[in-house]
Amino acid sequence: MELPQLPLQETLANLPPEWPEDPSPAIRAAIEKRGEKAVVIDDDPMGTQSVANVSLLTEWPVDAIAHELQNDHRGVFILTNSRSMPLGEAVETVALAGRNLREAVESTGENTIVISRIDSTLRGHYPNEVDALTKVFRRPTALQVIVPFFFQGGRYTIDDVHYLAEGDWLTPVGQTEFARDAAFGYSSSNVCEWVEEKTQGRILAGQVATVSLEDIRAGGPHRVAERLLEMRDVRVCFPNAASMRDIEVFTLGTMLAEEQGGQFFYRSSASFLQVRGGLESRPLLSSSDLAAEEGEGGLTVVGSHVNVSTNQVAHLLDQQDVVGIEVMVANLIDEATKSEEIARVAERMNDGLRRGLDVVVFTSRESLLTLGGDASLLAGSRISSGLSDIIHLLETRPRYLVAKGGITSYDIATRSLGVKRAMCIGQILPGVPVWELGDSSRFPGLKYVAFPGNIGDPDWLSQVVAKLRGAPDLAFAQ
Repeated sequence: MELPQLPLQETLANLPPEWPEDPSPAIRAAIEKRGEKAVVIDDDPMGTQSVANVSLLTEWPVDAIAHELQNDHRGVFILTNSRSMPLGEAVETVALAGRNLREAVESTGENTIVISRIDSTLRGHYPNEVDALTKVFRRPTALQVIVPFFFQGGRYTIDDVHYLAEGDWLTPVGQTEFARDAAFGYSSSNVCEWVEEKTQGRILAGQVATVSLEDIRAGGPHRVAERLLEMRDVRVCFPNAASMRDIEVFTLGTMLAEEQGGQFFYRSSASFLQVRGGLESRPLLSSSDLAAEEGEGGLTVVGSHVNVSTNQVAHLLDQQDVVGIEVMVANLIDEATKSEEIARVAERMNDGLRRGLDVVVFTSRESLLTLGGDASLLAGSRISSGLSDIIHLLETRPRYLVAKGGITSYDIATRSLGVKRAMCIGQILPGVPVWELGDSSRFPGLKYVAFPGNIGDPDWLSQVVAKLRGAPDLAFAQ
C-alpha cells in the first residue's frame, strides 16, 4: 500500500514538544566513567558524515586496530566496503573485521562500544551482517537496535515510518529511488514491515518493537530505558526520531537500560553513532581549513548514478570554468574496450590538471536497475574498478580530490591512492566528510572529500568545488 507524502515543516511543527532537558552532559559523563571508545564497522566510507577527529582504517589487521584503540582519538572506523560485495563475501569480510576487533580489544583491555553502520536509506546486507557480528561477539540474544535517523541527510522516522526529506515534503523511503536499488531493493516504509521483508519472514513485523516519539518527548530517557527493558519477546527495536534531541534522549535511555542489564547490538546511521560514541563534531570546514599548499588543478570523480548525483553533476558542468570528461560505462564493463577507455580519459584528465584546471570525471548516467542482485554489484564493481584505474594514472598531485559515491570513494582511496589510514577532519557541507590522507598514501595530507551519492541539493557539488577553490564561505544552516 502506497503511503502519502507529508508536508515537511507542518509535520515537524505538529509533533509533540521535544524533551526539555539536554541529555548530552549525562551521556558524556557515562562514556567517561565507562572509559569507552567507539568502534564503527562501516560497510562503506560514509559513516563519518557527522564526526571529526576520528581515524579510518581501510586495512585492519589486529595490530592496526589495537594501535588505534590505544591512541588519543575517541573513535575508529573500520571500513569494510562490504556493501559493494556479493552477500557471501560481505558476510565473510564483516566477520573477519569483527574477529580482528575482538582480538584487538582482548589484547589491549580497552572498553569499546561496537556499532555496525546502516545506510540511512536502509540499503545494505541486513540481516546477514548483524547475524555475523552478533555471533562473533557472542551476543546472539542481544536486542538489535536499528537507528536509520540521519539529521544532516533529512531522514526521519515518524509513527514507525521512515521518511526522506525531498524539498518541502517527506517521502516514505519505500517509495524512493533508493528502495529500487538493484541489489538492496525493498518496498516497505514501515520499519517493522521492512524487517519482516528483509528477513524473508524469519523475523515477523510483530516481533519488532518501536519507541514512540511520545515515549521519547514526554517520558524522556527513563521512559526509553523502561520500554527497552520491556522488550523481552522481540528481536529488533527502532526508535522514532525527528530531531537530534530525540536521538540524544534515546541514547541516554539505552545507556540507562544497559546499566540495568539490557543487552543491545547497535546498527545505526551517522547521527546515533555520533551521540552514542561520544564522538566530536565541529562547525563546517571553512575555505581556509581546506587550503592546499601544493597541487595543480582540482579533481572531482563521480561514480554514483542516483538522481541526486546526476542533478549535482549537471549543475557543476554548467559552470564555465570546469572541464568535464564523460566515462562511457559500457566501455568500462566490456573487457574488449576497457583499456582504451581508461587511457582516453586519463590522458584528458592529466592534460587538464597540468594546465591547472578543475577537472570533473563522471560516468555516463546509465542505470543498473535492469540488472538484479549480484549482477548489479558486479557491474558496479567493474565500473568503480575502471574509475580507480583512471585515477591511478594521475601524473600530478591535484589540489584536492572529491569522490562522489560510497563505492567510488572507497575504491579510489584504496586502489588509486594507496590509503591505509586517514583522519576525518570534519565536514565541508552537512553530511559530507573530508579526510586528510595518511603518510602511507600516494599524496600524504591531501584533502579528500568522500561525498555520499544520496544527499544534497542540486548545487551542493558546485558549492564543494567552489569552497575547495577558496571561494568565500557561504552561510549554511547546521
